[in-house]
Amino acid sequence: TLMCRDMSELSEYARVDNTAFRMIKNNTPGPYTFILKATKEVPKRLQNPKRRTIGIRVPDNKIALALLEELGEPMMSTTLILPDRLVAESNPDDIRDELEKQVGLIIHGGFLGEQPTTVIDLSEDETTIIREGSGDLAPFI
Repeated sequence: TLMCRDMSELSEYARVDNTAFRMIKNNTPGPYTFILKATKEVPKRLQNPKRRTIGIRVPDNKIALALLEELGEPMMSTTLILPDRLVAESNPDDIRDELEKQVGLIIHGGFLGEQPTTVIDLSEDETTIIREGSGDLAPFI
């Protein structure tokens, strides 16, 4: 998933028709990841190899938005599920205890909860809910 700071950045990396644009604009920033057709700006190794899609999100987290603003470009994002675990890590203290010697930086942004984003596929004509998460499904049904 690419985290973008706003809609203008999003459209550089994903093809967005008018309907999808309105749907995304009305629900971002927020707890959603949107699956869209990737543009040529997205390296192939970051795309779904068969569908040529990319996950895009505009977060509503102040730390993530500040990092995106400072970088001036999107950054990759993923859910942290450690080997032999079934759920994503969400406690920053536990993450530090487990990984502090293996990564260069951990930002303690507080406890964010265990619920992942809601994933909405807008890459085809029909809207498909891929994963029900913390985002409300009503705007997409």
